[in-house]
Amino acid sequence: MDLYKAIQDLYAEKEKLERVIASLEELQRAAEGGQVMLRSSKRRGRKSMGDGERAEVSERMKKYWSSRRKEEGKHQSERDPRGNNGIQSASLTLKNHSQ
Repeated sequence: MDLYKAIQDLYAEKEKLERVIASLEELQRAAEGGQVMLRSSKRRGRKSMGDGERAEVSERMKKYWSSRRKEEGKHQSERDPRGNNGIQSASLTLKNHSQ
């Protein structure tokens, strides 16, 4: 006898029973509350965006990153007038060490 197969069959049966029990409990609650709520298929994960929403988010993010780049440019010039954030090129570093 294949125990693995038997266990898999039992788990499948358990899932079916859990779904039936949940449906019956939902019907019972609805009957007590006076309204029937049919459960639609659950959607997992994120909600998908429509074209309009996507365009709106795109514009908002473009403005956001544009302002971030402007701010970074202001701070960068304050830190190092050469614009390299204090990082020397490899050739300058090698020249300094070889002397």
